[in-house]
Amino acid sequence: MKVTRIAYSRGLNAGKYQRLEEQARRLGSVRTLVWRQYGSLKGVGTTDRVIRDRWMKDGTARGFRVPANAWKETVRDVFADIRANREAAKVPVRRAVSRRFADEEPRKRRCAALRHDRWTADSYLSRMMRRHWRRGGSAVRNQIVVRSDQYRTYTLVEGGNVWLSVPSLVRRRTIAVPLNTTVAPTGTLRLILRDGRVEAHYVIDGRELKSSRRPCGSKRIGVDKGYSEVLTDSDGRHHGEALGELLRTESDFLKAKNTRRAKIRAVAERAREEGDAAKADRITRNNLGTVKRGRRRRRFAALARSVTFTAVHAVVDRAGHVVAEDLTRSLPARKRLGKDANRRLAAWTKGVTAEALASVSERRGSALTLVNAAYTSQVAPCCRVLGRRTGDRLHCTRCGAVWQADHAAAINVLERHGDPDISLLTPHTRVKRIIQERADRRRTRLPVQDSSTTVRRANHPNRTALTRNRKQEWAR
Repeated sequence: MKVTRIAYSRGLNAGKYQRLEEQARRLGSVRTLVWRQYGSLKGVGTTDRVIRDRWMKDGTARGFRVPANAWKETVRDVFADIRANREAAKVPVRRAVSRRFADEEPRKRRCAALRHDRWTADSYLSRMMRRHWRRGGSAVRNQIVVRSDQYRTYTLVEGGNVWLSVPSLVRRRTIAVPLNTTVAPTGTLRLILRDGRVEAHYVIDGRELKSSRRPCGSKRIGVDKGYSEVLTDSDGRHHGEALGELLRTESDFLKAKNTRRAKIRAVAERAREEGDAAKADRITRNNLGTVKRGRRRRRFAALARSVTFTAVHAVVDRAGHVVAEDLTRSLPARKRLGKDANRRLAAWTKGVTAEALASVSERRGSALTLVNAAYTSQVAPCCRVLGRRTGDRLHCTRCGAVWQADHAAAINVLERHGDPDISLLTPHTRVKRIIQERADRRRTRLPVQDSSTTVRRANHPNRTALTRNRKQEWAR
């Protein structure tokens, strides 16, 4: 498993940052050009090396005014993004092919054409790809991709922080960037320039991380992903309880902030309509910037990830097998909530939780199993019936027991592992019907109606007496 690590610059002077910023700006025009020319049908069936050779031959590369290695790595990076964008569009096209063609031979032929980028010759595939493949673009002007043999790392004193020497716009001249770490980055670097600071992103093997040498537990635990906390396990423990307050605070702050920004934007637009362009530009420049907003958003995302990964590590400390709900599929529609509740739920970082479960489990050797999430938070574990939800409480409609809803959901998630009737792809309507049928069988104490039971009861010598006794039992 590959993991991305980030090293930040520390004490970088303004002159060096400006030179790196100018290089990133010129490379940004290369990104835009690649997307504009090869982000559509023209890029199907070609490679980044073909583009590089073509631009070097026709003189396009001379207009970039950057070192050859810099723009070539940028072309390779952008072409990988275009390929990923195209492959993502093929996913719904494959589903459409499976629904349209019942015969195996035409279905396989079209899937193979998609896989090998020969779909342009098929009218149906071309039509589907035009529908699902949205043309992309790039406005990135703050990134530099540096190949592994184009930079070097060193330290000024033994055991001190690492310095990173990267190529500049001048041939045989480098820019030394001081980093805030003693661990030297390796492999291809992606330098991202933000707010006067350089971020060096690089990829390492996940097994090299310190947490990979941290053993996992031995229990099998079910977990429910929550909003007020990151996870609730089947033992009733809550992990990452700071997440709910963090999400609520950030969402409320953004609501108030955006309300004030909308009023200021209205003033600027009114001034522009009245012909006072200087006032409008002044308001836009001084009051409607995005630097602080982006900085706060990145700080919030980092804090949310820290809380989430800490909670997942706490679960894996006790679990050798984690059973979690799969929230990527559509679920039954929930009741309507208020505007504030919907706005706060929109900030739910369940994607980060799913990423943390997969990453931490793989690194620490714990097994992760995803199960169907339909109705897991609505079934009372005591009687296995659909309960009545009131806030974070789940009331059993049969025995009257009251459960903490997230705890009940974690128990149901754990029990759903290995369920022969409810698979990961079972529709939620079918899941509800199965739950109700099982509850009815328990209420009437009827055995499971399989073929062996039916035959045995039909051939029983006292079949009439059994039926009479069953009716008397129901009457009582």
